[in-house]
Amino acid sequence: MPTSLNCPVRHTQIHTDCGFLSLMMSSLLVPDGKVFPQSRKKYRKEHLLSRIDLDELMKKDEPPFTFPKTLEEFEYGFNEYGQLRHIKTGEPFVFNAREDLHRWNQKRYEALGEIITQYVYELLEKKCNMTKAILPVDATEDEPTSFIYLSPDALSNPSKLLVLIQGSGVVRAGQWARRLIINQDLDSGTQIPFITRAMADGYGVMVLNPNENYLEVEKPARSSPLPSPTEPSDEPAEKRERKDDKEGKKKREFYEKYRNPQKETETERIPIRENGSSEEHVLYVWDHFVSKAAAKNVFIMAHSYGGLSFVELMNQREMQVKNRVCAVALTDSAHNIWLQETSKGTQDWMQQHCCNWVSSPEPLDTPLDPMLPDCPRVSAGTERHELTSWMSFNSIFRFFSEVLEVKEDEEAEETSNTVTTRSSSLKSKHQDL
Repeated sequence: MPTSLNCPVRHTQIHTDCGFLSLMMSSLLVPDGKVFPQSRKKYRKEHLLSRIDLDELMKKDEPPFTFPKTLEEFEYGFNEYGQLRHIKTGEPFVFNAREDLHRWNQKRYEALGEIITQYVYELLEKKCNMTKAILPVDATEDEPTSFIYLSPDALSNPSKLLVLIQGSGVVRAGQWARRLIINQDLDSGTQIPFITRAMADGYGVMVLNPNENYLEVEKPARSSPLPSPTEPSDEPAEKRERKDDKEGKKKREFYEKYRNPQKETETERIPIRENGSSEEHVLYVWDHFVSKAAAKNVFIMAHSYGGLSFVELMNQREMQVKNRVCAVALTDSAHNIWLQETSKGTQDWMQQHCCNWVSSPEPLDTPLDPMLPDCPRVSAGTERHELTSWMSFNSIFRFFSEVLEVKEDEEAEETSNTVTTRSSSLKSKHQDL
């Protein structure tokens, strides 16, 4: 510990150690080295803080928020198993790259997440042969836009169409959970296994993008001219004292947060027309794409908040959904039929056409007690919310196949009955003649 506690503050080196700063404050130092009674504590703290170059202190404590722009620059890559690994060491991603700098580590993680988003887009386009469809469909050149991904036969497949809707948050088209992509693998965290399986089974596929709701732009810097120090103030002395106290308080609060020195960039969000929320996005895609698709049987898979958005779609387009959708697979859905005020008809339809795989310690597909009178609930075979989609992978496609088989059997029976009835009618008419 430094021994120069009785020397003037101006000759004392300021350390970044919080304990040392606190000790200096408690020592009640002033420029001439004298120690004042405890009653002068407020003055002494303010005086000490005024002598600390907080900007320099903070810069030493937290590195700048400048991060690599590619996976290669991050020195990470995906191996043959779809796992993110360090190129040199082969180790998994390490969140705490710098100890005791949580905000910096979080910013680094988010920067990597943005790279992952672009990487998944590339996989959708190159591995899955999907193309972007821009939203709104009639967007002008100068307005913000979003997009979804379509398989080559998404609109033309006459038989089956699968629509994928993820949950809320930072995940974009093609992702279930960023955490899984970074810490586990691509199969569990992305929608790509569902897309490739669906295509192999003869489905057209639409990948929605319900969290791309706005364009974020940096706010222009605001310039506030400072008053000339030579100008006399018209403020009463009492008001000036209150202002000085307020400024002193701000300085102390600033010091207390010195470990987070870098100011966040101020931005504003420009909403994307008719796609400003997950619910708006799902409704828009239904109206402009799903409802116009040629597929006789539409299947929907929705995770977490995506389930809420689907139920809201039913509230807005109940008869259309009932006429077009064959089955809906939900995974840990966030919907609530009471809070969303769904109709009795919607609840009855969901009972027959939906299944919700929820996080549970029970084995996969174990029936669970329904919490609300909407759709059957079964175990996803995991207690981790973000894993429910991947763990239910095979069960979901089996569910779709079984529902479609029952529907086709019913349609075949109806056709057979119609032919039999028509034949009987003709025979009876012939006998009358």
